[in-house]
Amino acid sequence: MSAHEAKKLSTDRQQEPDHNNKGNQQPAQWIRWTGGVAFTFFIAALGFFLAKLPGFQQVGLLASAILIAILYRQVFDYPETFRPGIEFSSKKILRFAIILYGLKLNIGTVLQDGLGLLIRDAAVIVFAIVLTVWLAKRFKADEKLSMLLGVGTGVCGAAAIAAVAPIVKAKDEDTAIGVGIIALVGTIFAIFYTIIRPILPLDGVEYGMWAGVSLHELAHVALAAAPAGDDALAMGLLAKLGRVFLLVPLCFVLVYWMKRKDKDKGGEKTKVAFPYFLLGFIAMSVLGSFVLGVSIPVSDGFMEGVSTFSTWLLTAAMVGLGLNVSLREVRTKALRPLFAMGITSICLSVLTYFFI
Repeated sequence: MSAHEAKKLSTDRQQEPDHNNKGNQQPAQWIRWTGGVAFTFFIAALGFFLAKLPGFQQVGLLASAILIAILYRQVFDYPETFRPGIEFSSKKILRFAIILYGLKLNIGTVLQDGLGLLIRDAAVIVFAIVLTVWLAKRFKADEKLSMLLGVGTGVCGAAAIAAVAPIVKAKDEDTAIGVGIIALVGTIFAIFYTIIRPILPLDGVEYGMWAGVSLHELAHVALAAAPAGDDALAMGLLAKLGRVFLLVPLCFVLVYWMKRKDKDKGGEKTKVAFPYFLLGFIAMSVLGSFVLGVSIPVSDGFMEGVSTFSTWLLTAAMVGLGLNVSLREVRTKALRPLFAMGITSICLSVLTYFFI
């Protein structure tokens, strides 16, 4: 055999597929991506059905789906095959869901009828964040998780946590834990509000305002305020929307704060990624406030459909985050931030009650 023939034979052998190692090959990238995205929506669907069961109805879709994702991680471990799609859900889909969330914010209503409430809402946000972080330091709790819980308590729950997490460079696990804690504590508070409402010396409007400036999520405000009547619900949602409105300036403040705070060893400022998805949030808010239903007529069904769609996107994204949660770390990491956030929530409810 000539040297040329030997070289050709060697090359042909290198190009032949190794059938013996076929079982060790990863699926094609597009299968891993689509499979991962589908997997997060599948668990979100399971969360939807779980939320229909007695005992989980008040917990809601988001917390139910995260619970299933966390349990899956502990039993079956992280589904590495689907990692690209799961990471896409937890990052890209999450930001798109926040952008669509902007349609729920009516800027015109907030500015026209809620300027007084905006001042209270700003005070609530500052109080919640400062007290939670301060208590976390006293309890020696995880700093970033405590910051997320403070923002979620002060602003608008899961959406605020998701928006702030990349700015403060929180881990996916911290984001998922924070969202789960906010959903749980907020639900407990909302149910407690409905129980004590009949004995409170507040009329419907005052009660709705109290719920709006003190509870965690829009859903929690609706849950607590709806039994008190339409006026209470309208005022509660208005007060809550003021806190959502302040999410954008808060994020810009945090970007500035992180650039000042995080410095590398050489003393230079660490680069903080600009939250460009907030520009989409603002654009959707403007679109929903001044275009849709004004210049462009749309039905209530359409807006409800968009709201439902954004909720499903947010749920699938949170499933992706929940799959990163290790309960062994949660036991040592989440308890102290939970205490800090719980004390803050109690103080917030008591103080806002006397200022209504």
